[in-house]
Amino acid sequence: MAKKLTFKISAFLLLASFSAFSHDVQVSQNKLLLDGDAFYIKGICYHPVPLGSKYRSFDKIDQDLTLMKEAGINTIRVYEPIDDIKILNKISSYGIKVIISFGFNQNGFFDILSGTYMDYVKKYKDHDAILLWELGNEYNYHPEWFGGDIANWYNALNDASKKIHMIDKSHPVSTAHGDLPDEQARSLVSDIDMWGVNVYRWDQPVSILEQWAEVSDKPIYFAELGSDSYMTITRDIYKEGISELAQADANEIMLDAVIDNIDLSAGTVIFQFADGLWKAGNPSKQDIGGWAPNSSGVPYDGTANEEFFGIVDIDRNKKKSYEVVKTIFNKPITN
Repeated sequence: MAKKLTFKISAFLLLASFSAFSHDVQVSQNKLLLDGDAFYIKGICYHPVPLGSKYRSFDKIDQDLTLMKEAGINTIRVYEPIDDIKILNKISSYGIKVIISFGFNQNGFFDILSGTYMDYVKKYKDHDAILLWELGNEYNYHPEWFGGDIANWYNALNDASKKIHMIDKSHPVSTAHGDLPDEQARSLVSDIDMWGVNVYRWDQPVSILEQWAEVSDKPIYFAELGSDSYMTITRDIYKEGISELAQADANEIMLDAVIDNIDLSAGTVIFQFADGLWKAGNPSKQDIGGWAPNSSGVPYDGTANEEFFGIVDIDRNKKKSYEVVKTIFNKPITN
């Protein structure tokens, strides 16, 4: 009797550790299906680093999720896995899904190089917060990380996708590619289910969807799309300096265009939720500058001021862009 009781208690604790059973996420033509129903990603990039720090913290997770829910956000994209069941359960309790990204080399922290990403997939593949697995973030801009031959990355990416598919049939695998995947990328990376693209083409992102439709029938989504709230120059009505108006206008134009062409993508993820004061200088204050590859297309000054991309500031005060996102994401969407 004692052994049976121990088994029952252990089984109960195992099931209780997850907020619910896993959802089934599949791709159908160029769309995502969540338990058989169309799911359109209305997402936000989320890497919450507190003031004065360089490391992610979830100390403000309740406030952040409340703001996201109010804004109509249904998906968050993280740049490194969340290995905390309480945080994943909390995200799920708000009805929000997570795109989990694995890096190639993150010193053995669930990365592709060490193979430990598979430990994470095995551990959390049945958690209902998981939407999809994402491998790498615009590594195509960095062949120097792969012996000078980007094919090495594409082969590693494709192999990692195959390994995930062997143990998880319920979640798609994607990658976040810098702009349009070329023929080499598409041919070598045949196993993934969908492509994410980080796109900075001024305020005209839809052009990439039209180009993609000509070369592939796999689903595509915007893994990053957005603008910052600082102008390095005066241009048109936007004055040099902090300009929430420039950011809000650009994000509104981009999101409207994506929604107007909803048949061409599986959704969009805005870069990003909160300003990242750790990215360009002293993490205790907000600095201009910073660097990002292929960022000359950031509206409206062609400069990525990396610490100003949040739709809320570091203290979670709403910027004008937050209201734009809230208005657009809360509109009914016919997928």
